[in-house]
Amino acid sequence: MDIRVHEDKVSLGKAAAAEGSEAIRQALAERGVANVILATGASQFEMLDALVREDIDWSRITVFHLDEYVGLPVTHGASFRKYLRERVMDRLAVKPSFIEVAGDAADPVAETERLGALIAQHPVDVCFAGIGENGHLAFNDPPADFDTEAPYLVVNLDDACRRQQLGEGWFPSFDDVPKHAISMGVRQILKSRHIVLSVPDARKAEAVAGAVEGPVTPMCPASILQQHPRTTLHLDTASASRLKR
Repeated sequence: MDIRVHEDKVSLGKAAAAEGSEAIRQALAERGVANVILATGASQFEMLDALVREDIDWSRITVFHLDEYVGLPVTHGASFRKYLRERVMDRLAVKPSFIEVAGDAADPVAETERLGALIAQHPVDVCFAGIGENGHLAFNDPPADFDTEAPYLVVNLDDACRRQQLGEGWFPSFDDVPKHAISMGVRQILKSRHIVLSVPDARKAEAVAGAVEGPVTPMCPASILQQHPRTTLHLDTASASRLKR
């Protein structure tokens, strides 16, 4: 894992977007198309703002996203589909193909199967992601399933994850935070050719230390990225503060 520490969130976001954009352009040059995974949440604000300003031919790109709450309509303020529509799709003059996770699908398991069939046809070039306060990767909370090959699955959200969503201001109360989500599986994320992590803020410092310097364990799901050959972790000084090296 390549670790890069930046002065602040803005410089972190610009660097992560620049790195991912170069990988996207390389894929476009090699194959004429590219497949990208986008993450959401407060940690991705600066990166996505920089990404939409990059010189990329989005017309040749298919975009997936990592997760969505079960039962949440796209009109809800915390919907990740809404987040990406507003922060990415609406800001691009030329739109990519955007494959959304329909969290409010009548049958969430059938939705995971639909998504799995689609991503099987689109090998991922670049995955933009983050790390949760509990060490989660996408919505794979501890103890994460490191073995399943299911590309997407319905998962339970633990209390630490739900408190993070409340703390970031996405929901008015803890009881309003959904208890289930559709998430991309760990093994599917690891199939990405290039993974770019944006992880700012002191509240992520303990999870970062576990993911980087701790053992590879389902109790810190992001630690599995130690085994990925092309992962870059972009930190600010606050999120890097617990690292020993």
